Amino acid sequence: MKEGFDVKALRAFRVLRPLRLVSGVPSLQVVLNSILRAMVPLLHIALLVIFVIIIYAIIGLELFSGKMHKTCFNNITNELALDDPHPCSDGSSGFHCSEYQENFVCEEYWDGPNDGITNFDNFGLAMLTVFQCVTCEGWTDVLYDVRCFICLRIT
Repeated sequence: MKEGFDVKALRAFRVLRPLRLVSGVPSLQVVLNSILRAMVPLLHIALLVIFVIIIYAIIGLELFSGKMHKTCFNNITNELALDDPHPCSDGSSGFHCSEYQENFVCEEYWDGPNDGITNFDNFGLAMLTVFQCVTCEGWTDVLYDVRCFICLRIT
């Protein structure tokens, strides 16, 4: 068997062939230079967005760390009480399990919403949850899950 340099890896560079066209057409050079000059300001904006996500993730860690693992369990069978479980609260505000049936209780030991991904238990998942809200993809689910812990009262 003959061992040597694998030429198949170099075939990936065929994608860069159209860049040779840029050197021959001046208008394409202008477009490519404009794109490259726009990258630095876009990088600054991306860093600002990441900074804002980090700040809100830290706030979420302070307010909601470890609080999204309670849900309704059946007191008799000790199984999940609802088909679509969501966080519950024992306090004066939020979702109360006893409103559905008398034998439903709010207990811990649940992974959490979205199979435990949507929570503020550690910094990485907090940033992911904030990013989910920033992109407006499923932010209402996070809103309804967190409403158990926020009570706005006008006195």
